[in-house]
Amino acid sequence: MNESEIFRALADPTRRAVFERLLAGEKNATELREGLAISQPAVSQHIAVLRGAGLVSEARVGRNVNYSVNPDGFAPLFDWLSRYREFWPHRVDRLKKLLREIDQ
Repeated sequence: MNESEIFRALADPTRRAVFERLLAGEKNATELREGLAISQPAVSQHIAVLRGAGLVSEARVGRNVNYSVNPDGFAPLFDWLSRYREFWPHRVDRLKKLLREIDQ
């Protein structure tokens, strides 16, 4: 997976809501659908996109399928963000300096 797929998967607000529900722990599709105004097939499609991006894994227990967050799925995003790590401290220091000048 790459960072573009992760951003694309999390761009949809409903998909983010499904993903955030999984942060609380393992759930099946019915549990993920509770409180959302979407159909069971729509939940399945959202889960498929999240799985395709590597953010969600599944475990079959008999006839049931439980989903959980795959923390390793964020590795490409962390790698992408780390390229900008050097950029931010310098920019923040410049912003602090500017704010001090404005206050004086």
